[in-house]
Amino acid sequence: MCVDFTDLNKASPKDSFPLPRIDKLVDVTAGHETLSFMDAYSRYNQIKMHKPNEEKTAFTTDQGLYCYTVMPFGLKNAGATYQRLVNKMFTRQIGKNMEVYVDDMLTKSVTADKHVDDLRETFDMLTRYRMKLNPVKCVFGVPSRRFLGYQVHQRGI
Repeated sequence: MCVDFTDLNKASPKDSFPLPRIDKLVDVTAGHETLSFMDAYSRYNQIKMHKPNEEKTAFTTDQGLYCYTVMPFGLKNAGATYQRLVNKMFTRQIGKNMEVYVDDMLTKSVTADKHVDDLRETFDMLTRYRMKLNPVKCVFGVPSRRFLGYQVHQRGI
């Protein structure tokens, strides 16, 4: 089933929360020996709706009345809302041992022997917020890989 959010998007003010600059995220991986790349599963569908707002997302079909309990795709502010969430989740790690762009996450370690501790910190936050990863798109403990369209490795791009 497809829901058209055109009218809702027209009525909603644009959320000006900035997305990180991709070139900066790629540049700050330089000098890190070990990298792990993660992708959040189901993206925006992991953001639970505020209970009182669920009734505002109700819609009717031939099969009955439905309402969203998670943030639906198609809302113009979904990307900014998701970025705000992951920034809050990983506030202690971003810039130190992690970079996040919406649902793409990178845990980075200057030395390989520290990487397990850095990943443990990441997974503690993922568990705390009940965020799921797509295992098919995750790669752990590698020296380089593509991230946000750029090849990242120990010496940068």
